[in-house]
Amino acid sequence: MPIDSIPARLLERQVQHGALPAYHHRRDEVWHTVTWARFASEVHTAARSLVHLGLAPGQATCLLCSNRPEWVIFAHATMMAGGTPAGIYTTSSPHEVQYIIDHAGARLLLLEDPRRLEDLRPRRGPALRLDRVVLLEGADTIDDPLISSWERFLALAEQTPRSAIDARMEALQSDDVATLIYTSGTTGDPKAVMLTHHNLAWTATTAAAQLDTGPGDRSVSFLPLPNIAEQMFTVHVPATVGAQIFYAAPATPLPETLRQVQPTLFFAVPRIWEKLHARVSTQLDEATGVRAALVAWAMGVSRAVTDLHSQGKRPTASLWLRHQLAQLLSSRIRAQLGLSRVRICVTGAAPIAREILEFFAGLDLTIHEVYGQSEDCGATASNLPGATRPGTVGRPLPGTEVRLADDGEILVRGPHVFRGYLHDETATSRTLVDGWLHTGDLGAFDRAGFLSVTGRRKEIIVTAGGKNIAPKHIEAALRNLPLISQAVVIGDRRRFLSALLTLDPEAARAFAAERGRSGNNLHDALVIQQAIERGVDEEVNPLFARVEHICRWTILPRDFSIEAGELTPTLKIKRRVIYEHFNHEIEEMYADV
Repeated sequence: MPIDSIPARLLERQVQHGALPAYHHRRDEVWHTVTWARFASEVHTAARSLVHLGLAPGQATCLLCSNRPEWVIFAHATMMAGGTPAGIYTTSSPHEVQYIIDHAGARLLLLEDPRRLEDLRPRRGPALRLDRVVLLEGADTIDDPLISSWERFLALAEQTPRSAIDARMEALQSDDVATLIYTSGTTGDPKAVMLTHHNLAWTATTAAAQLDTGPGDRSVSFLPLPNIAEQMFTVHVPATVGAQIFYAAPATPLPETLRQVQPTLFFAVPRIWEKLHARVSTQLDEATGVRAALVAWAMGVSRAVTDLHSQGKRPTASLWLRHQLAQLLSSRIRAQLGLSRVRICVTGAAPIAREILEFFAGLDLTIHEVYGQSEDCGATASNLPGATRPGTVGRPLPGTEVRLADDGEILVRGPHVFRGYLHDETATSRTLVDGWLHTGDLGAFDRAGFLSVTGRRKEIIVTAGGKNIAPKHIEAALRNLPLISQAVVIGDRRRFLSALLTLDPEAARAFAAERGRSGNNLHDALVIQQAIERGVDEEVNPLFARVEHICRWTILPRDFSIEAGELTPTLKIKRRVIYEHFNHEIEEMYADV
C-alpha cells in the first residue's frame, strides 16, 4: 500500500472530490475551471511522460516558470514518479539557473520563457546535461530535438503503462526526499533543502487543521512557487483537503485578481500588505471634515473588536452595535481590495510592521503572522483565529518542540524538520544537531507561550518581499570596482537593497586627478559618483537576480576602521556597529519610500 504522501492525497481527491473544482486559470480574459478528476489525470499523464523520458526514482527535475497549472502538474508528476522537483525563481540570474540545474542533477527542465534558453548555455565550464526541456511557450518555432512543447510532452505518456506509476508510488518511502527547496547560502550559491514525503504530508495536515480549510475555500497563487510557504499554501494543503486555487496572471494587478476571485484564504508577504496599505491610505487621506472623522471612528471601533476577537473574547453589546455601523464603511474598503469574503489573512517569510497589522485590524482584517523557514516546511509557529498576539509570530505548531538556546537562538524539532542539505554535509551538521534545527534567529517567549523573533544571528538579509539574500557575494562584487574599498549591503525588512560604500583613497585620488579634479571630499565629486554608478549598473547588478540589485548607494566620507570598532583585527566588517554609526545615511536612502 502506498505511503501517505502528497501525490497519494492527490489521487484521493480524484476519488472523493472528483467533480469539484481544483484550480482555475485565466485565458483570453476568462477564468477556466479544472476539476480534481481532470487535475489528477493530468498529473498521472505527466508522470508517465517523465518515466518515458528516463526520470529515475530519487532524481530531480527543475521548474523555471511563473505560477501556472503546468508548474504544479509537473511538480506533482515528478513526486508521483518518485522524483524530486526543484523550483527556480524566475528572477534568478543565469549563473543561479545553471548552478541549480547542475547541483540538483536534473536532466529534465520545465521552462516558460524561450528567451531563457540562452541561460542554459554556460559561457565557461561544461554544458548542462539536460535530456529534455519542456517549453511552455514558443516551442513550435524552435527546431531542436532537446525542446518539447507541453502537448508533445504529454503525448509521450502513451509509451508508459499506468502500472509503471503504480509501481513507483508503491516504492515510495516516508523518508524519501520529496522536493528540493533552494535557499540562499552565506557563500552566495543557494543550498538545497531536502524535504521528505513525511515532512510535507505532516505539515500540510497540520496547516489545514489550523486554517480549518476545505473544498469551499478559495486562494490565489501569486507568490513565487519555489518558496516553500507558497507551495504549502497553494500546492500541498489543497491536495490534502481539496481547496480551490486560482492562478494569478502576472500581467494583471493583484487587486484586480482579488476582486475577481474573492478569496476566502489570503497569504501574502509583508511587502504586499504594505502595498495594499499604501493604496487604501491614499484614498482615506483624501477624506476631509465629517467623512474623515467618521473613518477614524469606524476604524477605531473595528480595531477594538478585532483585538478582542484575537484574544478569543466577545465585544460588549454596546461595542457590538457600534461595530455593525462601522462595518458599513470597512466592508466597502474590503470590497475594493477584493477581500470582502476573506476569513483568514496570513503573512510570513519576513517581519511585518505592527502599524500595518493595526491598520488592517481597523478594516476588520486580522492578519495572522506566522514564522518558519524552508528547513521546517515554513512552519515553526503561527498566530491563529482566537489566539493571535500582534508583534509575535504565535505559538509553536502542535506536535513540535521549540526552545531557546543559551544565547537565545530559536531551536526547532518535529516531524516537519528537513533531512539535510543536498551535497553539503558540513552545512547540515551545523544546522541540524541531534534532531534540533538551529534557525539562526534569536527569539523570546512571553508568559502565554507566544514567540517573538528578536533578531538574526546569521547575516542573511530578508527583504520586505520575503526573499533571502546573502550579502557577502554582492559586497565582494562591489569591492571589485576599482574605486571601492569597503561595501556593506543594506536591505533587511526593506523594499530594495542599498549599499554603504567607502573609497580606496589612492585609487580615487588618481582617478580624479586624471579628470582634473583634486582636493578632499572626493566622495562628493561628480566624476567619482558617475564612475561608481556605471560600475554598479554595468558590472555588479548584471551578475545577480533582480531582487539582488543595488538600487541606491551612498559613498561615505571615510573608510571603516579598526579604531572606530567597525572592523575586526582581521579586517572583517562589524555590521551592527556600521549600522549604528551610519544610521542617518541608511535612512536617507529609504526616506522617500
